[in-house]
Amino acid sequence: MLSKRIIPCLDIKNNRVVKGINFVNLRDAGSAVELAEVYSNEGADELVFLDITASIEKRDTLLDLVKDVASAIQIPFTVGGGIRNLRDIENLLKAGADKVSLNSSIVTDPQLITGASKQFGSQAIVAAIDIKQINQTYKVFVKGGTEETFLQGLWWCKKVEELGAGEILLTSMDKDGTKSGFDIPFLSLLTHNVNIPVIASGGAGSMNHFLECFNNADVDACLAASLFHFGEIKIKELKDYLQLNNIHVRN
Repeated sequence: MLSKRIIPCLDIKNNRVVKGINFVNLRDAGSAVELAEVYSNEGADELVFLDITASIEKRDTLLDLVKDVASAIQIPFTVGGGIRNLRDIENLLKAGADKVSLNSSIVTDPQLITGASKQFGSQAIVAAIDIKQINQTYKVFVKGGTEETFLQGLWWCKKVEELGAGEILLTSMDKDGTKSGFDIPFLSLLTHNVNIPVIASGGAGSMNHFLECFNNADVDACLAASLFHFGEIKIKELKDYLQLNNIHVRN
């Protein structure tokens, strides 16, 4: 049985970790390198680093910061934000990333998924998909959640698998930072419609929310940010709780 994964997320703006609610009202949460090292030592299974303004500002991801984080941790490391082409992906993998997270760029150029998975392996390509309910329909948003697309959420998730993505990082914008629990209905629908691993993001507010998501949505991993950044839940305590409730996690 594959272990379920717990993944802290570092949202980066101006070289600092930030966290908001529904993708706005950001507040400072600390140093990326220091937090990454803490999570690596505390037993996180992986780490996600998202340069949340790179696409809006039309610039490259912060390579030097990626190198510094990679050198401070001993766990798999996914980087996203501002990735536009295969050269950007190559540069990030060389800087120490194990995987890249593609969001806005694959909506503009879906074949980037196929080219990247062929060149670097599908295991290194994560499709990051931000969804929000608009008139009873889940729509895909890009550019850090600032721009609505014509894409329907479930259709796009199935499409990225078809194009060669090795994993989906699914973020509910409606749930982001609210601590009201993950979007179980959509996540359950998603895991029944794709065959690649799904990471749930958006809404974690208690240890029980992680348990509900693993049990009721059958996701492969749960991601959270502010809960970990501000010390509300410790990763070891969360893993102990999940183990007691028959969820198979790495110690």
